Amino acid sequence: MFGIFGKSDEKIQELIDNKQFDELPTDVIDEIAKDLIVTTEFSMAEYTVTKRIEVITAECVFGMNLFKDFFAGIRDIFGGRSSASQKVLRDARRTCLTELRREGLIVGANAIVGVDLDYSEISGDGKSMLFVVVSGTAVTVEPK
Repeated sequence: MFGIFGKSDEKIQELIDNKQFDELPTDVIDEIAKDLIVTTEFSMAEYTVTKRIEVITAECVFGMNLFKDFFAGIRDIFGGRSSASQKVLRDARRTCLTELRREGLIVGANAIVGVDLDYSEISGDGKSMLFVVVSGTAVTVEPK
C-alpha cells in the first residue's frame, strides 16, 4: 500500500510501528496525520488534555508570480476580488496546516490546540513572496 519513494511496505509499516514518523515519506505522513484534531480553541468541551507536549510551528513561503501580481494590481485599481491571490492564500493555509499536522504527529500528539496563522508579504526587486507561519500547542487528548 505505501511502497513509494524506494521504501517497501514492510519498511514503512516498521517505521510507523516504531513511531519514526520523521523518516516516513510525505504522502504517508499526510495520510496518518489527517486525523489529528487541529483547532484555534485552547480547550475543547468534549476532550480532556492529558499531556501538553510542546509548541510546534510550520513555516511556508510561496512565490506569487509576475502575472498574478500584475493582475492583482489591476484589480486594486478597478476594484473587485483577485481570485489568483485568493487561491495562493488558500493553498498557503492548507499547506501550512498540513505541515503543522506532520509536526504534531512527529512529536506524538493527537491534537493541536491554540492554532494561530500569521501571513506576511515579502517583496522587493519586483518579486513578491507570501510567508505563512502557523503555530499551536501539540497535546494528547482523550474524550471526556
